[in-house]
Amino acid sequence: MTKHLIFKVIMNTIFSKKTIFRLVIIWLVVLVFSIYGHAFSQELNPLNGSILFVVLLSTIIFSSFGVVKEADELAHKLGEPYGTLILTLSIVAIEVILISAVLLGPGESAQIAKDSIFSVMMIIMNLVVGICLLFGGLKYGEQEYNAQGTMTYLSMIIMLSGISMLLPNFIQGAGNGIFTNIQAIGISLLIAILYAFFLAYQMKGYRHLYLQPESGHMEIVYAQRNNNRELTEENGESIDKKEIILRSVLLIAMILPIVLLSHHMASIVDYGIRTTQLPPLLGGVLIAIIVFTPESMTAVKAALNNEFQRAINLCHGAFVSTVGLTVPAVLTIGLLTGKTVALGLTSTETILFIITLLLSLMSFLGKRTSPILGIMHIILFFLFILLVFNP
Repeated sequence: MTKHLIFKVIMNTIFSKKTIFRLVIIWLVVLVFSIYGHAFSQELNPLNGSILFVVLLSTIIFSSFGVVKEADELAHKLGEPYGTLILTLSIVAIEVILISAVLLGPGESAQIAKDSIFSVMMIIMNLVVGICLLFGGLKYGEQEYNAQGTMTYLSMIIMLSGISMLLPNFIQGAGNGIFTNIQAIGISLLIAILYAFFLAYQMKGYRHLYLQPESGHMEIVYAQRNNNRELTEENGESIDKKEIILRSVLLIAMILPIVLLSHHMASIVDYGIRTTQLPPLLGGVLIAIIVFTPESMTAVKAALNNEFQRAINLCHGAFVSTVGLTVPAVLTIGLLTGKTVALGLTSTETILFIITLLLSLMSFLGKRTSPILGIMHIILFFLFILLVFNP
């Protein structure tokens, strides 16, 4: 097969009818809101607000699935942990965009970053991890994972989230879980430096800590991946590079509509919460659900394919990236715009936070999973939902 023919096959695969349809729909919605968005926001009422919310929510989730699809394709091309890292960073970028849109909106949303990060923790580390543990265990019994890499994730979670969300309530800051400007600058730099070192070690010298233990079924998977890489090299590295570039461009084309629609979404969510007098925390929960639904589905699929380390990379890696990127980003935005950013957890959230960390540590102390621990994580998530509506 010639290089020209291979490239043509790649183009047909990347720009399938489904992909083109997805791009046309989401960019059409962007065009409509670019022209009429201001008029929509001026005439909000419960009926048209609900319709606009459904349209925007559907479009953003539709676009998010496109982001995950392209990032997942890049993941298979680049291998672990690079692939999962691209997927995670793409998702976290969407989260930062949505949080920033709400933070910079007309209303006072000082706690939106904290609400979103804490909601991500409850959804990813309890609901999704619980489902992976339970259903993966029911299908395969005890599943293997890399304990050293998993402990590193949990150590990063304790460090990053503890500094950003527990510390503000116990230091002489600006009060009410808020850092002073000097503290915000220092915390942002320290978190960014720690996260950068973590990525450097994860991608270079300690990459092996984030790979699935090669035994049984997984040896076949890795052999297949190695064969695919060899075939790619035989067909020419230039073709592979072109495919990676094209998929990266397509990834950006899927993320950009979320950026452009995020402000409209933030305004409608703020209007809906005020009008219905729902708990403000629901804004953060909604952002977490929008952002992490596609990645959560990918993690569950990985567990059901007996690739439990990939599920851990997606879940724990997602939360490490969420804190490592979101906290410095929102604190910087707060400093530049004069917006208040409150990251300190409430007393109820602090207890749930500590229970989640302790349960996560107990769940991954060994080298194999246990389905009963999955049930515990799921129960803890539903306790969180209960307390959202009945604090």
